[in-house]
Amino acid sequence: MSTETQKGTLFTPWNIVAGIILAAGVVVTIMRFTMGLGAVTNLSDNNPWGIWIGFDLLCGVALAAGGYTTSAACYIFGFKRFHGAVRPAILTAFLGYALVVFALNYDVGRPWRLPYPIFYQQGTTSILFEVGLCVFIYLTVLFLEYLPAALEWKRGFDKYRDILVKLTMGLTILGVILSTLHQSSLGALYLIAPSKLHPLWYTPYLPVMFFMSSMFAGMSMVIFEGTLSHKHFHHKMDDEYNLGYEDLQMAFSKAAAWIMAGYLAMKLLGLAMDNRWQFLGTGYGAWWLVEVVGFVALPCYAYAVAYRDRNLKLARFTALWTVLGIVLNRFNVSLVAFNWQLPSVDRYFPSAGEIIISLFVVTIGVIAFRFIVTRMPIFYVHPAYKDSSH
Repeated sequence: MSTETQKGTLFTPWNIVAGIILAAGVVVTIMRFTMGLGAVTNLSDNNPWGIWIGFDLLCGVALAAGGYTTSAACYIFGFKRFHGAVRPAILTAFLGYALVVFALNYDVGRPWRLPYPIFYQQGTTSILFEVGLCVFIYLTVLFLEYLPAALEWKRGFDKYRDILVKLTMGLTILGVILSTLHQSSLGALYLIAPSKLHPLWYTPYLPVMFFMSSMFAGMSMVIFEGTLSHKHFHHKMDDEYNLGYEDLQMAFSKAAAWIMAGYLAMKLLGLAMDNRWQFLGTGYGAWWLVEVVGFVALPCYAYAVAYRDRNLKLARFTALWTVLGIVLNRFNVSLVAFNWQLPSVDRYFPSAGEIIISLFVVTIGVIAFRFIVTRMPIFYVHPAYKDSSH
């Protein structure tokens, strides 16, 4: 929260824009739940999934992967110097997954039946069931990982806070397992539609690609979120966070470069194994090259150079570049290259209502993040727990 806002000045540029988006989002929400999907979306039988799936769900889940990557680096692989970055990463992941579930209520026809596949009618042979179950459990895990900060904010719950801290390693391991499952399964969803997804994007390696890309997406999001937080919430950060901040960004730049190199190899392997070279001469081939060269190969090289030269500015720019590349990839798989054989008149393009709801969801996430970090010990250790090992 800015100093001006703390003093009572509500009419800042950010607050005005956020207020307009929230007001528009409320109006569209009322229309959606009183008039149905057809009143606010361009969805159809040919295109039942739009940007509420392609952006809110696929991008949201991938970009929230910073939670399991950061906590695994600290607690499983022993990089304790990254400890100060765990809570911001967990908070970002928790809000990301919570908003994915929130946004899903807009997309499904009868949102009150969302719990049915988990509790009443388990479709255990369905990939969607596995995705839903893993997201449901992982959201609970993220809430439990975030909860110590909330319990420290409102003192008097030390007993419960200490129990949760002791569960940190187990929750981290469970989080990594669940993330591995549902991140890859989101890619596996598209394996059942080989005739609808363009051959350049359809490959048996889609589950592996979705999982690998979630790792460098999460790392990039941690760098990007940390950059913005340092600009706007620096006064809330303690020495532990600041001391490990640059080291974390450099380490994640190195790791992201290696993983992106492996991901690029998988992309080329899928192209070669399926012998799809002839499609590179088409318009879709040119767009595939834009994605792979412009948003995978070049950011991979930029991350490597940033690590070699200890260039923080380049690392931070590349993080944003990579985040945009993840959004582009998920859009390509779920929207651009999907139903590619349909005539242009039958192709999907999001309505104004769909775009407003996506902006509405993102704005709620930013407001919630700002509210929490300005009140709870996210970027600093609470004075009462300075001697705690967690």
